[in-house]
Amino acid sequence: MSQLRISEVAVFLGVSDDTVRRLVEAGTLPATKDASGRTVLNGADIAALLRERANPPKALSGVQSSARNQFTGIVTKVRADQIMAQVELQCGPFRIVSLISAEAAHELGLEPGSIATAVVKSTNVVIESAEQEKTW
Repeated sequence: MSQLRISEVAVFLGVSDDTVRRLVEAGTLPATKDASGRTVLNGADIAALLRERANPPKALSGVQSSARNQFTGIVTKVRADQIMAQVELQCGPFRIVSLISAEAAHELGLEPGSIATAVVKSTNVVIESAEQEKTW
């Protein structure tokens, strides 16, 4: 069982440490004490809460897509030359960078402050994790 400290849970929920403490005190988030006496939360409980709360913004086009990984955000930077453009989006706490043709960036009207959706459909996704005890 993965145990997470209050500060780690706060990062994943996008709230302050104090908010997590209040949720624990209210009984909304179950917590226990570890061997050092620190308050810890069960990683599986936090994962379930995050799944429940997941409500990403709809793609702006209204078009349905088979790609499940869609991130709507605000364009923060566009760097373009004659051929290619590097477009940066801030989607909540996540920075998404895409290389597209300069022509496409121009046709989409991408500029800092505009809203856009990054659609990711990939057969190769790297997942990294700190070494943890295996429970399966």
